[in-house]
Amino acid sequence: MDNFAQLEINANFLSMKPSATLRINQKAKAAKASGKDVCHLGFGESPFPVPERVQHSLKNNSHQHSYLPSKGLIELRNAIVDYQKRHFGYNFKAENIIVGPGSKQLLFQLLTILEGEVMVPSPSWVSYKPILQMKGKKVHEIGTSIANSYKLEAENLDKKCKELGPKQKLLIMNSPSNPTGAIYTDKEVAELSQVARKNNVIIISDEIYALINYSGKAYTGFSKYYPEGTVVTNGLSKSHHMGGYRVGYAAVPESMLPLVDALESMTDASYSSVSAPIQYAAIAAFSIDTKTDKTFELCNRLHEAAGKYVYKRFLAMGLECPKPEGAYYLFPSFAPFTAKLKAKGITTSSELASRLFDDELVVVLPGTDFHCPETQLNVRVTTVDYNGDKVLEAAQKLTGEISEKFITDNCPNLVNALDRISTFLNKL
Repeated sequence: MDNFAQLEINANFLSMKPSATLRINQKAKAAKASGKDVCHLGFGESPFPVPERVQHSLKNNSHQHSYLPSKGLIELRNAIVDYQKRHFGYNFKAENIIVGPGSKQLLFQLLTILEGEVMVPSPSWVSYKPILQMKGKKVHEIGTSIANSYKLEAENLDKKCKELGPKQKLLIMNSPSNPTGAIYTDKEVAELSQVARKNNVIIISDEIYALINYSGKAYTGFSKYYPEGTVVTNGLSKSHHMGGYRVGYAAVPESMLPLVDALESMTDASYSSVSAPIQYAAIAAFSIDTKTDKTFELCNRLHEAAGKYVYKRFLAMGLECPKPEGAYYLFPSFAPFTAKLKAKGITTSSELASRLFDDELVVVLPGTDFHCPETQLNVRVTTVDYNGDKVLEAAQKLTGEISEKFITDNCPNLVNALDRISTFLNKL
């Protein structure tokens, strides 16, 4: 068949690449399917089972087939309001909640609707830049340092705001952070909020990992100090292990009511509403349940123990790495091995990630996918390459702390991956 001679495609899409995380996940699956012994530290998906009460609710509502309100079921939005109040002390109204098919879609809608230059810390989550690229918007990356766990500092935000001028600007913040596992302290949130208010900045606070917090400190969101200028996005994919359910929400403050109307209109004109059975199941997920909450606490302890183990191993190898405080990621720097890596022809994070896979069958993501310069020798590592059902079952039998031995006994892929990275470094 001849090619269509007059085909024209929006130029914003022509230079786009598939999602780095989804791409590497398919590459790892293909290698495993061909019989290769792959250690998969590249894909950030919670390994634990969906809460039983959510599964039952989905089954019991499988008959629900009607279109639902574009904002989402009012019962679900009320449950989200209660959930936010209970966990974070927020005071959003149900009419200002928009339910969407995952928080990524809602980020896309927000960044489509809101005008202004967009700022992100470097590093940041891989999808922020492609979303903006689709809209023909530029990303203004603000550098961070390993000394501050790659967290954005108020003075650097202020400097960038002055460069961009007085018009409305957008700042996307993610705490706990993907890719670093860092959590912003109460003081840091207060200082950044002050700068944002002074410089006409709307903060889009991506809080998808907010419940996976093992820092020992209460979580502080930007809505605490900057309620009038913060839009919160969140969902069930990470904390509730429901990535495939595709349900998230955006919470808009009273000061931005026109944004609610715009989000609702965009929903009406695109996907209409989130799947009805999924919304009914999500009500159960956001509601109080003591048994489920205790399981979540145990899952967080497992994330913490795995993160501590990987962090300890990285330091022993001679890598530089901030200690993770939440989520299930680490962002080690191979900078101490720059000279040895260069001698092997490795000068970029992409080359480093490729060689770790080619030489050792260890899947990681290069730092450049997270808005870092190519020559910054970081990779993002996940700590969830284990059978979540079996590990959770084993942890439920424990009477004390989750020890390092528990991780080495129950998470052999993690141990194997770290052994291989150590071998890779020793060969340099």
